[in-house]
Amino acid sequence: MKKRQIELVVISDVHLGTFGCHADELLAYLNSINPKTLILNGDIVDIWQFSKKYFPATHLKVLRKIMGMATNGTEVYYIVGNHDERLRRFCGTSLGNIHFVDQLTLELNGKRAWFFHGDVFDISMQNAKWVAKLGRHGYGILILINRNINWILGKLGREKYSLSKRIKNSVKGAVGFIQNFEHTAKELAIDKNYDYVICGHIHQPKKEIFESEQGKCTYLNSGDWVENLTALEYTFKRWKIYRYSADKLSPFFADEELKGMDIHELLAATSITVKPPQKTPKKAKI
Repeated sequence: MKKRQIELVVISDVHLGTFGCHADELLAYLNSINPKTLILNGDIVDIWQFSKKYFPATHLKVLRKIMGMATNGTEVYYIVGNHDERLRRFCGTSLGNIHFVDQLTLELNGKRAWFFHGDVFDISMQNAKWVAKLGRHGYGILILINRNINWILGKLGREKYSLSKRIKNSVKGAVGFIQNFEHTAKELAIDKNYDYVICGHIHQPKKEIFESEQGKCTYLNSGDWVENLTALEYTFKRWKIYRYSADKLSPFFADEELKGMDIHELLAATSITVKPPQKTPKKAKI
């Protein structure tokens, strides 16, 4: 069966290594597409909840598939989120076609797109805007603030702060949290003259055109592979939200090579050695 040719695909919040992850469905989706660029927008592997007792072969197959796509020519950008924050030390490192970054700017047919996970808004939604306005160092400052606060919480024996979990556990305040998150992202994008702002983190797939007195931008969120099973696709100068539940063909795609591999072969295939960061990858154009 012929794979769909797509310019750019964004997935986030897969949470590999947790019981809620729909790895089989994601693998079927990845097998059905052939993107030029794949952006992994945070929380792909859930290191917070990682356990040696639970990391099924299907979860390893997803990692193996992504590595295989990179080997076959797909440019893969791994934007680090909060649940996989231990990978942040590798930001600026490239392993072939796989690039680890904190955030990413791409030019899409003459329009500027800004990609980031969104966890930097967790601790202080109100203060996030003025800190980010400090320029290219602002986002790094937000990351540092979040990291230090979570380190303190860890030392106190308390759970790390997670906006997505707070939303999930607070039905009454969920709408307010989501609206604040989205509004902050939109305003920042307009302030920085971006045409598109693409986030993850809150597990709420969305595409919305936002206008204010200062300007206009399109806000997009890739959703998750725990509940919504969604992704973002950009092709022919247009964005769309992909929904696995509405795709009648993806379940028929199977990767026979991966299907026949046992757990030991998968572990060997996904074992890579990461060297210290050398240089930040250049901005890509599509």
